[in-house]
Amino acid sequence: MSSPTVAIAGGGLAGLRTAERLASADVDVRLYEREPTIGGRVKTEREGAYQFDRGFQVLLTAYPAVRDALDLDALDLRRFPPGATVCRPNHRSTIADPIRAPRKLFETAFSRDVTVGDKFRIVSLRRDLRRRTVGDIFGDGDRTIREYLHDRGFSDRFVRQFAAPFYGGITLDRSLSTSKRVFEFTFKMFAEGHAAVPADGMGAVAEQLAGGARDAGATLETEATVERVEATDGGANVVVDGDRIEADAVVVATDPPTSAQLTDVASIPTSGNGCVTQYFTLSEGPPLESQRYIMLNASGEIPNQIAPIGVVAPEYAPDDETLLSATTLGDPSLSEEELADRTRETLASWYPEASVESISLEKTIRCSFAQFDQPPGIHESLPAVDDPDGMVYLAGDYTRSSSINGALESGATAARAVRRDLQQ
Repeated sequence: MSSPTVAIAGGGLAGLRTAERLASADVDVRLYEREPTIGGRVKTEREGAYQFDRGFQVLLTAYPAVRDALDLDALDLRRFPPGATVCRPNHRSTIADPIRAPRKLFETAFSRDVTVGDKFRIVSLRRDLRRRTVGDIFGDGDRTIREYLHDRGFSDRFVRQFAAPFYGGITLDRSLSTSKRVFEFTFKMFAEGHAAVPADGMGAVAEQLAGGARDAGATLETEATVERVEATDGGANVVVDGDRIEADAVVVATDPPTSAQLTDVASIPTSGNGCVTQYFTLSEGPPLESQRYIMLNASGEIPNQIAPIGVVAPEYAPDDETLLSATTLGDPSLSEEELADRTRETLASWYPEASVESISLEKTIRCSFAQFDQPPGIHESLPAVDDPDGMVYLAGDYTRSSSINGALESGATAARAVRRDLQQ
């Protein structure tokens, strides 16, 4: 008896995880990705000695689905220290996890960017969320992050100078109107693990998943666009670059707007947030070459944050250069050079003692759809993986939550649903 055949549209993390899970169960899997490389939104462009991730991204090692799907040791991770440096003109102060960064305890304790009460509330919040399960967090009532922080007694100063830029960078929503579940979940993950990047860039995550899928027997085709998905009696077809391919089941693992178009599932969220990430190099010199904490813009929005990616992960740039990534939320109507000039001005105001004239713009990456919107209550309305008609399924973070964890989790869930219906 021949193995059932499954076609997968999309080679992002969700599609790759689905492919690996199905191929490991002796399903004949063929995955189609329209881009020249796999990875979806998690990619790394390599240009000479440089590595440029597709926007500033980190891997949270405590993500449950990450621990299930990835070999973290093989990724050779480079960890960011737990905390951030709050910056405004002529001022910098580091606010670090008081439990995991004891060397920064004195600086954190005397920082005036948050109140004394805020510091106690951070410790209390950390303790409370470590006791709660992920299921508890997503099953609880909902409101905005801003409302949640206010209800827990955090000061306006904490919200404005720390939470807005820090969680703005995570949710791409500096207004903090995102679901508080996202805040609680990511806060818990930060408390229980590390924010890190692979030495070979975030694209190494997708490459490891692709390798696992191929080793399990899946076929991955790039530069192959799925134009249409058709449910049939007892199966499904895909039309790839004009050719109709028959299968026993189809998994749609493309970006949310494309998935909605291919499946006509109305509950797929199609509005999202974007960002622009620019990469800069500078010759080594104090004090930036030793700054390992992410720098938050407490007094403006261009950029929202600057990450010393080349300090944390020296493999991202040549040995004699320091690589910084600066991310601005949305899609500002500024040219690359205008945006770069604003970033240079901002950095110079934070570090007046540093020489920033030599900072060179190396790369600009615009992501018009980096995350789908996650307002309060969104998670109850997200589609299930088996919502499409017939033997057509969904795999994407938009079935769970907008995160790497959501993408990987959805891929495993979709594979289980397909196996159940194929009785594999």
